[in-house]
Amino acid sequence: MSLNRTDLNAIADDYVLGLLGETEAELFEELLARDPALEARVAALRDGLLPLDLSAPKADLPDDFMERLRERIAAEPARDDATPRGVTITPVPPQADNLPQAPHTKRRWLIAAGIIGLAVGLGTGTLRPTPEPRVVAVLMNASGEPQAVIEDYGNRDAKIRFVADVTLPSDKTIQAWTLPSPETGPVSLGTLDRVAPAVLSGPDLPAPAPQQLYEITLEPAGGSPTGRPTGPILGKGFAHIQS
Repeated sequence: MSLNRTDLNAIADDYVLGLLGETEAELFEELLARDPALEARVAALRDGLLPLDLSAPKADLPDDFMERLRERIAAEPARDDATPRGVTITPVPPQADNLPQAPHTKRRWLIAAGIIGLAVGLGTGTLRPTPEPRVVAVLMNASGEPQAVIEDYGNRDAKIRFVADVTLPSDKTIQAWTLPSPETGPVSLGTLDRVAPAVLSGPDLPAPAPQQLYEITLEPAGGSPTGRPTGPILGKGFAHIQS
C-alpha cells in the first residue's frame, strides 16, 4: 500500500479529533515521534482547537444518568433473531476485497507503512526521534483567551507557538519569561522580533516544575533593558507536566 502526505495528514486530523481506535492511535504516536512535519501538523491542529476546548462550558451528566441508562437497556426486549423479516443480508466479502470499506484497516496499513519508511530513514541517519517536552504552558491574556503555547524541554531549549493574532509594533519585541522560583525571579527565555513559531534558547536552568510560571511581555526593541519584565503582559500560564 502506498503512503503519501495527504493520507497521513488525514489520519492526523482523525487523531486530534479522537477518531482513531486504540491500536491505530498507538501506531500513529510511534510515527508522530519520528516525523517532525507530522508533529507540527498535529500541534497546529491542537492549537486551532484550543480556544474551542477552553471556551466550552463543563457539562456534567445528571446524577441519575447511569441508573436510567440501565433501566432503558433492561427494558429492551430480547430478540432471538436480530434480522428484520424480509431483509436479506449480503455476506461481507473477504477482507482483501473489502479494503475500500474498511477505513480502520487501511489506516493501520498507512501508519505501519509510515513507521517502516521512517525507520529506514533513521537507519541511514537522515532522521532522529523528536524529543518530548518536559512541560507545556498555555499562555492566556487578561481576558482568559489563549495567546501562545510554550513547550519547555528542560535542556535550555523551549518552543513557542502563537495561537492568536498577537499585534507586535515595529519598535517592540516580544520577550518570553519563566519563574523557576521566587528567589531567582523571572528569567528571560529569549526574544522574538515577529509573531511566529520559534525555538527559545535560554540560560541553563533547573528542570521545569509543575505550575511553574511562563509569560510573554511586550518590550523595547532588543528586549528588556533591565533583564526583568518591564512591558505589558501579553499572556501568562502555568506549566503542566507531560507524562
